[in-house]
Amino acid sequence: MNCTSCNQGTLNPSFIEGQFRAHTCSACEGNWILIEDFVAWKDRNPDYQFSDDIRFEQDAAETKKALLCPVTGTIMNKFRISAQNDHRVDYSAAVGGLWFDRGEWELLKSEGLAGTLNAVVTKQWQHQIREQSTKQNFSDIYRDKFGEENYAKVKAIREWLQQHPQKADLRAYLLAEDPYSAEK
Repeated sequence: MNCTSCNQGTLNPSFIEGQFRAHTCSACEGNWILIEDFVAWKDRNPDYQFSDDIRFEQDAAETKKALLCPVTGTIMNKFRISAQNDHRVDYSAAVGGLWFDRGEWELLKSEGLAGTLNAVVTKQWQHQIREQSTKQNFSDIYRDKFGEENYAKVKAIREWLQQHPQKADLRAYLLAEDPYSAEK
């Protein structure tokens, strides 16, 4: 197979960390793996822990252009790996294959995701990432609007209010123009 990313090298059979099957590009060092190979390996090695000694390059390569599946030639989808990281991996739904640019495997390990490759490409995982990202965006907007100190105060008040048994009455008191008046 030819490399889907650099189009210069060939994909040669290999193993990621000597554990599960992959195909590594002879030129760009990217890796092509099949999710079924990873899942089969995980089933045979349920207690395996990936090393905490991670040599991670902060500038892990990420292909911005759409990549073609090296098996079918169809366009692969890009999936975010976490809400805290905008990095994306390429996935071929047609064959269940993942493409890792050089350094992306180390990035997955540093994010604690090496043992959950099969989950990253699910609708549930991607939905959770979108929800977390939306919450973080709103948090950033409020922090910018209120300032760090005021945002921390209003968050503490909100948390206290949510836990209070008389929260409806407290909200009414806070929102009333004049809480001591009988008039609306």
